[in-house]
Order: sequence, then structure tokens, then C-alpha cells
Amino acid sequence: MELISDSLLMTVRFGKLVGSLCEPGDLICLGGELGAGKTTLTQSIAEGAGIDEKEYVSSPTYAIFHEYQGTIPFYHMDFYRLGSSEDVLDLGLDEYIYGQGIAVIEWYEKAIEILPSDYLLIRLDLVDEDSRKLSLQSSSEKWKKRISRLAQLLL
Repeated sequence: MELISDSLLMTVRFGKLVGSLCEPGDLICLGGELGAGKTTLTQSIAEGAGIDEKEYVSSPTYAIFHEYQGTIPFYHMDFYRLGSSEDVLDLGLDEYIYGQGIAVIEWYEKAIEILPSDYLLIRLDLVDEDSRKLSLQSSSEKWKKRISRLAQLLL
């Protein structure tokens, strides 16, 4: 599925809908260049997944990992500063990737070989200052069904 978000408001709505479809144990991987809006999208996914909007979901670029409590625990990881999947394992982050919370990973490519196969990939590409192309894909049947549901909700 691909769509063009022509505003921050549309990206936020999209993220909230994705978050509302999440279940314990889900993994969402975010791709795209620096400044494409991965953290903004994560904030919206967290809100849609039930994280209190008063809880500020911030970029874990320097911390690498942030945890938020909601109905389902929410784990936000940023692998930008990591060298490889070995770093992810050394930090014990695989415990959260394979845990019963919702895990969202920015710069997931650094650890692709240790990720489960049933994740949702959302790629954000800059179209212009306000617009983003959002591409969703997954090999997982559960995510394929949810992507179809998401397409219906966005109509």
C-alpha cells in the first residue's frame, strides 16, 4: 500500500490509525531518510496505541531506547547510532523486539538479520516540505489484513 500524505495532520491521522490496529508483540519498522518524519509518525502510532497524549514520545537517537506504559507497553528504538545487529543484542534490545509490547524501530536496517519476519515496514519518503510518500509492506498475513483495514479506514 502506498499513499501520499500532503500534511502533518494527515500523517498524524495515519499514525493514530496504525497504532489503533496494533496488538501485543507487534513490530513496526520505519525507514526513510533523516528528517522524513519517522519520530513524528512514531508519536502518532503511540497515541493511537493508547499511550497517554500527555506522555511526550521523543526521539531516542542518543538514548537508543525509550519505554512508555499504556494498555500495551510501547517500545521506541532508534538504531541510527548503532553499528550492527550485534550492538542490538549486546544492549539486550532483542528482549523488547520479541516481547509482548509494541516495538517501533527507526533505522531498523542496522539489525535486519535479527528481526522476526512478521513486521510491518513503513517507509517515509520526502516528496516536498509538507508531503511524504508512505509505503507499507509486510510478508505477514496478520499485517496484510490490517493494511487492508487501514486502507478502508483512510477512505
